[in-house]
Amino acid sequence: MHLGYAAGKVLTAAATPGTGQHSSDQHTGVLIGKDTRISGYMLESALQAGLSAAGVDIYLAGPMPTPAVAYLTRALRLSAGIVISASHNPFADNGIKFFAAHGNKLPDAVEHSIEAQLELPIETMPSEKLGKARRIGDAAGRYIEFCKSTFPTELDLRGIKLVIDCAHGATYHVAGEVFHELGADVVTIGNRPDGLNINHDCGAVHPQALQDAVKANGADLGIGFDGDGDRVVMVDADGRIYDGDELLYVIAAFRHAAGLLEGGVVGTLMTNLGMERALTGLGVPFLRAAVGDRYVLEKLQENQWQLGGENSGHIICLDRHTTGDGIVSALQVLHAVRALNKPLSDLVKPVALYPQVLVNVRVARDFDFRSNAAVMDAVKEHEQSLSGDGRVLLRASGTEPVIRVMVEGADPKQIRKHADELAQAVTLAARASVEEGKLATQEK
Repeated sequence: MHLGYAAGKVLTAAATPGTGQHSSDQHTGVLIGKDTRISGYMLESALQAGLSAAGVDIYLAGPMPTPAVAYLTRALRLSAGIVISASHNPFADNGIKFFAAHGNKLPDAVEHSIEAQLELPIETMPSEKLGKARRIGDAAGRYIEFCKSTFPTELDLRGIKLVIDCAHGATYHVAGEVFHELGADVVTIGNRPDGLNINHDCGAVHPQALQDAVKANGADLGIGFDGDGDRVVMVDADGRIYDGDELLYVIAAFRHAAGLLEGGVVGTLMTNLGMERALTGLGVPFLRAAVGDRYVLEKLQENQWQLGGENSGHIICLDRHTTGDGIVSALQVLHAVRALNKPLSDLVKPVALYPQVLVNVRVARDFDFRSNAAVMDAVKEHEQSLSGDGRVLLRASGTEPVIRVMVEGADPKQIRKHADELAQAVTLAARASVEEGKLATQEK
C-alpha cells in the first residue's frame, strides 16, 4: 500500500510539475496487471488502495502477461503500468515491476524518487480527490490483436500443429488464442491456474511437460512460457529443446539474410560462446550486457539496435515491442520457419553450443568476491587453463545470497572440474571472510 501511495505521489508530481498534485483537467492513471499466483489478489488490493490515497486513478487488467501490461500502458496513454509477478519463481514468491508511460522500464531518477517517498508517511488526499478504479474488460482481446499484428499479414500458421505450455501463468487465456487465430492447430497445456500451480513442473523453466505433450500429440513444435509470459523456450517434434540463445540466433540470422537487421545483437555475460561465434561468422556485430533484460535493453538503446536477449528465453525485439515478450518472440521465430520453409533444427545448425556448468555457492550477504584476492586469483588461473577456448564467469545473484559460478568450454568433464574447484575456492574465501569479520568484532 505504501509503495502504491509513493508511486502515485511521484507520478502525480510528474504530471503536474511543482505541485505534487494533478490538476482537474490533467489525467493521471496507472494500470495494474498480475500473474496467477494467489498473493496477487492481496497485493493488487493494497496497491490500489495506496494509489487511490494519492489521488491516482487505477485501471485493473486482471491476470495479464508482463509484456501485455507494458503494451496496454502505452496504448491507453496512462502514466505507468504495474505488474504483480515473480516471473518464473514458485507461487509463494511475488514481486512488483513498474513500466513508464511508453512501456519502458521506469527511469532511474523516478525509481529513486519513489524510494525517497517511501520514507515519508501516507497522507491521504481529501475525499473529493481520491483516485477511482475501473476494470478493463477487453484487455485480453486488445493484447491478442497486438501480438497478431507483429506477425506478417501475408503469412499464416495453417498446417502447423503447436503445443502451447502456459505454465499455469498469465498467458493461460491469451497465448493459445494468438496462435489459433493465426491458423495453427493448437493444443494448450498449463492453462488451468489455481493460484498455487504457477511454474510447477511446467512452462519454460521445466520443459519436460512440453516435450512429453509434443510427442503425445504428434505436434510439429512446442512453445513454453514462464509464469508472467516474458520468456520462451521451444521444442521440436523430436523433443529437442531450443533455448533463448538459439531462438535469438534464428531471428537474427533470418533478419540479417533479408537485410532487415539494424545494427547487431546484444546478449549477456551468460550468452553461449557458440552463439556469439555463429553470429560473428555471419558478420553480425555482437555485444554482451550484464545479466538481466534491463541491461540488454539499455545496451540496445545505447547502440540504436533492435535485437537482444538472454539464454533464459528473454528476447527483445524493439521493432515489435518495448520489452521482452514470449509470445511475440515465438512469432518472430515462426516467421523465419514459415518464410524459409525449413524446420527449426536446420535453422540452428550453425550454432554449436558450448557446454556450460553452473554452480551456486551460498555466501554471506556482504561477501564481495571481486575484492577477494584468493577468488580472483583462482578465476585467473582457471581462465588461463582454458587457453581461450572457454570462459569463466562469477556473478552475485540479485535476489539471494549466492555467487553463481559458470564455466563454459568444449570439454564437459574439464569444465565440470573447473567449476567445482572454483566453487570450492569461493566457499573457502567466503568462510575466511566471515571468520575475519568475527575476529575484527572481538578486537573492537
